[in-house]
Amino acid sequence: MNSVGEECNELKRSYDECFNHWFANKFLNGDRNEPCPDLFAKYQSCVKKAIKDKDIELWELERNVLGTEHEKKPPK
Repeated sequence: MNSVGEECNELKRSYDECFNHWFANKFLNGDRNEPCPDLFAKYQSCVKKAIKDKDIELWELERNVLGTEHEKKPPK
């Protein structure tokens, strides 16, 4: 899956690779230290910029819609 911003895709791939290596080789063996903190910070910064550039409102991501009057349903 690609990142929210095309410019973040390479950072996402790098972080995913680092995280997956940590999870398989360290976390499952008891290492609970945060994986790849510098890489995560760079990726997170890129994603935040992409969200801002695309005018995505973060509150919309947390809004409950299913089962409310805001849920879009097909016409009857």
